[in-house]
Formats: sequence, structure tokens, C-alpha cells
Amino acid sequence: MLAELIPLALVVALSPLSIIPGVLVLHSPRPRPTGLAFLAGWIVGLALVTQVFVEVSNLVGGGLDKPPSWASWVRIVAGGALVAFGVYKWLTRGRSDHSPKWMTSFAKITPRKAAVTALVLVVANPKVLFMCAAAGLAIGTEGLGRRGATLGLSFYVAVAASTVALPVLAYAVSGDRLHEPLTRLKDWMEAQHAALVAGILIVLGLLVLYKGLHGL
Repeated sequence: MLAELIPLALVVALSPLSIIPGVLVLHSPRPRPTGLAFLAGWIVGLALVTQVFVEVSNLVGGGLDKPPSWASWVRIVAGGALVAFGVYKWLTRGRSDHSPKWMTSFAKITPRKAAVTALVLVVANPKVLFMCAAAGLAIGTEGLGRRGATLGLSFYVAVAASTVALPVLAYAVSGDRLHEPLTRLKDWMEAQHAALVAGILIVLGLLVLYKGLHGL
């Protein structure tokens, strides 16, 4: 299960709408508390959304202790969708991606608004929402019980939130010395993320598709 969750979490971690807001909040008037508030909201958002889909699979599948019969078909459909989306991202990778204009407001954001914004971004970003749904269903259909589901959820959230946590925590320790490196990181992610995400999606889709076919 953990091997299946890593690619899902990496898609979230490498998404520009995950990393760029986490860097922009560090340019606010109170960067340390604002960054930490954004990180807290991001982690809570990822955990809550993923847990919802764990519980959905629990209700539909009849419990967390036994894999439901339809789990393989869900993986086949999800794997095919991920491969198709990965191919699309690869074919359109040449398009330039820029930060949405509404992100400019992050320069004046407060810690409370940063936490709420992070929660909203988890739900509003289709890519993040889909990955959390896929992770929740993957965790809930493994038949590992409540303890195993909790372990899987914690592991997924830790990896998915890592690219937001690293700059925020590093800035909390090092301060303004990281301003230029973080800006370069944001610019690089805007230029290169499409190819990276495309490759991860295709590999992930093939793995999920294989596991679904193997389980029939």
C-alpha cells in the first residue's frame, strides 16, 4: 500500500499550486507565523479530504478489514485515467504555466487567512482532490484494518505535504537568507513541473492499472 501511495503523494507534492503558495506566503508581512499557519491548514486539509474517501470505501466496501470485490475494477479505471491524463500533460508540456493572478494577494495575507486558504486550495485544486480521493480509496480497500488505514493516511499526508513543509520550516529557521533560493525554486517549478508531473502520472497509472488487473 505504501508503494502505491508514494506516486499519488508525489503528484500533490510536485504540483505548482502546492509549492508556489507555500513560497509566496513567506513574502507576507509576517512570514514565519503565516507560513506555519499555511502549512498547518495544508496538512489538515489533505488529511481530512483523504480520510473522507477512506470512510467512503469503508461504507461501500463493508469495512476496512477485507478488500471489497470491486477494488480491482476501481484501480483499473483509475489507472487508465491517470495514464490518459499523464499523456495529455506530456503532450501539452510546452505551454508556459504562470502563477494565477489571485496569488498576488498572498503578499498581504494574514496567518488566519493563510490557514483557511490552504484548506480551500486542497479542495479547489482538481489534481490534489483527485489524488487524495485515489489515496483514500487505495487505503480503504487494502483490508488492513483501522490501524493500517491510519498508518497509510499519515504516510500519504507526510509525503504529499513535504514540499510545502520544507520551505516553510527552513524559513522558520533561516529567515530572509532563503528568499532568493525560494524565488528561484518557484520559477523553476513553473517552468518544469508539467514534464515531471506527466512522467509521474504515467508511471503511477501503469502501476495502479497493473495492480487492478493482477487482483482480478
